[in-house]
Order: sequence, then C-alpha cells, then structure tokens
Amino acid sequence: MSRDRRRAPIAVFPPLLGVEQMPSLTKRGGTAGTGAGPGTVHRRTLSRAGQRRLAGVAMTTPALAMITLFFFVPLVMMLWMSLHDWPLLGEHRFTGLRNYRDALHDTEFRTAVFFTVKYTLITTPVLFVLGFALALLVRRRHRGARFFQAVYFLPVVVGLASAAFLWLFMFQSDIGPAGDLVDHLGLGSRTTNWFAGSTSAMLVVIGMVTWKIVGLQMLLLLTGLQSIPTDVEEAARIDGASRLQTYRYVILPLLRPTLALVLVFSVAGSLLAFDQFYVMTGGGPSNSTITAVYEIYRTSFIKFQLGYGSALSALLMIVLAAVSAVQMLLLRSSDH
Repeated sequence: MSRDRRRAPIAVFPPLLGVEQMPSLTKRGGTAGTGAGPGTVHRRTLSRAGQRRLAGVAMTTPALAMITLFFFVPLVMMLWMSLHDWPLLGEHRFTGLRNYRDALHDTEFRTAVFFTVKYTLITTPVLFVLGFALALLVRRRHRGARFFQAVYFLPVVVGLASAAFLWLFMFQSDIGPAGDLVDHLGLGSRTTNWFAGSTSAMLVVIGMVTWKIVGLQMLLLLTGLQSIPTDVEEAARIDGASRLQTYRYVILPLLRPTLALVLVFSVAGSLLAFDQFYVMTGGGPSNSTITAVYEIYRTSFIKFQLGYGSALSALLMIVLAAVSAVQMLLLRSSDH
C-alpha cells in the first residue's frame, strides 16, 4: 500500500495540475514530454526565415549564372582584349591604350559615328511625334480604339531583319510594289533605285524603322497618358487653359518619366543600329551608310582586328552609359 501511494501522484500528476500551476511549468521550459518552449519556437522561426532566403537564392541563381556567363564574362574579356593587339590567328601582345588612341584618330570610325548621330537625330523626333500622336488618337474611348491599338502595334512583333527584307523587296526597282505608289504620287519613277543614293537609302531605312518601332513607342506613351488622372485635365480646362496649353503645361510635365524612358530607348536603339543597314544597304553606296556598330563588325569580323574592335565597342559602351546617366537625371528631376 505504501508503494502504491508513492507512485499514485506520479501517475495522476497531469490530471491533478491546476490552472495556477501551469504558468510556472511553462516558464521553466514547457509542457513535459513535448520539449517545446519559447526558445524552441524562436529557433524554428529563424530556420523558416533561413529556408526562405535559401529558396530565394536558389531561384535567382540561374538568372545570376546566365548574366555572369553571357554579360560580365564577355564584358571583362572585351576590356582585356581592347588592351591588346589581338589577331584572329597568332599570338596577341599587350599594347595598353594604343587602340583607344588610334580610335580617336580613325577617319572611318569618325565618319560612321557622324552618320549614326545624324540617323539618331532624324529618327528620334520622328518616332516620338508619331508615337505621341497615335497615343493621343487611341486614348480616346471609342469603339475602334482597341482595334487601332492592335493594328499600330502589330509591326512590333515582326523581327527587325524580317521587316528589313520586306522593305528591301518593296523598294526594289521595277519589281517592288512601292514603285507604283511612288509613281502615282509623283515622287519618282518606277525604275528609281532608292538604294543608289545615301540620302534616299537612309530615308527608306528610317521609314522601315518608323513602321516597325512606332507602335511600341505609342504603347509606352499611352501607358503614361493613362496614368494621369482625368481630374487634372478637367481642372486645367475649368481654369481656362486651351487644349494646347493643357498638353504643354500639364500633360507633358507629368509625362516626364515616360518621356525619359522613350527618349533613352529611341536614342540607344538608334546608336546601336546595325541589322537594318546590314540587310537593306550593306553599308552602301560607297560606305556612306555604315553605322558605328557596323564599323565595329567590319573591324572585328572582316578585318579580324579583334583588339581594336573591342576598343571601339568599349567607346560605344561609354556613350550608352552616358545616355543612361541622362535618363537617371531626368527621372531624378521629375521627382523634385
């Protein structure tokens, strides 16, 4: 009997616990048998946060590996090659900044840069004006707005090389369908060779690029216009502002971030122009339509001066970085 009485409190201990005794047991380390206390819960919380971090790292690792493999490694390799005399075959030797000094005195590269700047100065305002006009046109809420948005945006999905081949065929003398239209409008004859002159060839290329890209600029500008509350325009009109004054003093300042994006997109794309001239003009006539990227291509893969071509690429990269800096300044000024 004495042994049973000594063991009985141990057997019936949990049912006999009162409410007043539970907090003291919890403070000492938790319920018997579970081993779970505040310290254990905290450790589990930390482990879950660590698992989330590991999951995030695992998800971003493929993207980081791709960026490292296809961007940073070629970038470092390009900068290293630009400091060498690097032929396609044979031993390369270190030359320091000689390639960069030669690039500053290269007449062919300066001519290509000048043509690229001229092409950019013509293409950028044309794309912006037409894109903004189309954005204003489809912004109005009528039945055909969505249809015209799709029609204007449709050429964007066509590849640039495919669009270049299409326009090259259209403007071929004697067989191109554009010859009939030009002859009907009195702008030329059907036998006109549009690619025989540098000016006419560049105009045809600009027409193709405008047809191809203006839909994308329309979409970007339309997105910016739709983000502006209609109350702002209504308030300006109530104050007596005309439609032109509303767009000049109200809409355009509010569109500054979008305008900066469209501007940098257009300028960067024009500075990197290559496909359209390679397909449509081949750099002709007489190498008058060679862009900066086209000259880099010729230097690197036709003349096989890989080190000098890398130096030209580095200089063009600096120009694009400057354009990105201008974009950041525009965005920053719009926030103040």
